[in-house]
Amino acid sequence: MDWKKELKIALIIFAVFMGCFFLPVESHRFTQSIIESLKLVKWYAQEHVLLCLLPAFFIAGAIGVFVKQGSVMKYLGPNANKAVAYLVASVSGTILAVCSCTILPLFAGIYRMGAGLGPACAFLYSGPAINVLAIILTMRLLGPQLGIARAVGAILFSVIIGLAMHFIFRKEQMQKINAHNAMATDEKGRPVAHTIIYFALMILILVFANWAKPKEQDANIWQAIHGAKWIVTSIVAVILGIVLVAWYNIKAWKMTLAGIAVGSAYVISYHIIPALISETALVSFSKFQPMIPFGIGIGAIATVTATTKGESATWFQSSWTFAKQIMPLLFFGVLVAGVFLGAPTADGSTSDNGLIPAAWIAKLVGGNSFGANFFAAIAGAFMYFATLTEVPILQGLINNGMGQGPALALLLAGPALSLPNMLVIRSVMGTKKTVVYVTLVVIMATISGSIYGSFF
Repeated sequence: MDWKKELKIALIIFAVFMGCFFLPVESHRFTQSIIESLKLVKWYAQEHVLLCLLPAFFIAGAIGVFVKQGSVMKYLGPNANKAVAYLVASVSGTILAVCSCTILPLFAGIYRMGAGLGPACAFLYSGPAINVLAIILTMRLLGPQLGIARAVGAILFSVIIGLAMHFIFRKEQMQKINAHNAMATDEKGRPVAHTIIYFALMILILVFANWAKPKEQDANIWQAIHGAKWIVTSIVAVILGIVLVAWYNIKAWKMTLAGIAVGSAYVISYHIIPALISETALVSFSKFQPMIPFGIGIGAIATVTATTKGESATWFQSSWTFAKQIMPLLFFGVLVAGVFLGAPTADGSTSDNGLIPAAWIAKLVGGNSFGANFFAAIAGAFMYFATLTEVPILQGLINNGMGQGPALALLLAGPALSLPNMLVIRSVMGTKKTVVYVTLVVIMATISGSIYGSFF
């Protein structure tokens, strides 16, 4: 008998038993935190899975199938020109402007295709952190100084963190360089312009489908774009369908049936169902109206690609592989985050029903001490922020005494990291690299907050 193995099993059983024995079900905060975790999972499923993650999975799957590995290595590989690599990585992330979870499939796609660790991490950070609309909202609600500091800090972070990751793991990167040099680089495929257009269309669908609603008083270009987001998304989706038929060997009749299915879903959700339900029920149902045809569209493209031989089937299989790996980890992380920190409220802030009371956090981030900045960076790293929600949360914390330095620290660490995000990063690049990446973000956020807080 392997006594070490059996002792380990016995200790696990004992730990589970003791946890059950002392389960604090009598505590209102504990039971409420369980409810909050389920609320957060429900909110996450409604707000992020259909519109954010599923399109991201398809883009990530397409990277592995339609992008030449030589191209990835040329522009983002460990042997690539550093200026070009980090410019491409940071700009690509900035264009996407997604949350810390949606960027994960795309990061996994380019990293597994051979992108250098440094540029891949720069891309991983820049996507959720350098969000133009979020920075503008920060300037409006929290002040121009904090908004500018956030913008400058996020841009510098993406490059510095990438360079630091490359330097720390330089021996491993040298092995990747040697492996790349030994590979044949004569790759043939479709014209580069076709691939660029194809990815541009998918990214536009991802960006416009998730375009966040600005504040009501902001009657400007952001509000106009939000009002037209579904029209633009629909037009881009039609163009993508035409491209798939013309360049990617998808049968026209299959794409036609997919279009009919989406059109039917639109008619049902916007015309038939509203005619059958009351006005009160319609108010609750209206938020799901665009998701019905969008979800049918995702299902249709999955069916079309899965039933088409060749690259299209490989595209579906690659996307499905990312979904199987990432989705369970994300939902587990969201559940845990909900237990400790609660779920978002209607105004975008976080409720005070998690195991960790909001008053504790507000007290710990008061003033501009190093400890306050460090705690703000740690708290931000583990909290889950959907796009733009970090601003109203911070507004509430500042009103409760949060210092300007800790506010910046949370802004620089929070949107780019979360507990679900960390779990997935670990599955992609391992525990050691994940710990180093998270540590770099937290340390740099802490230092930046301390410096900023000493001046403002």
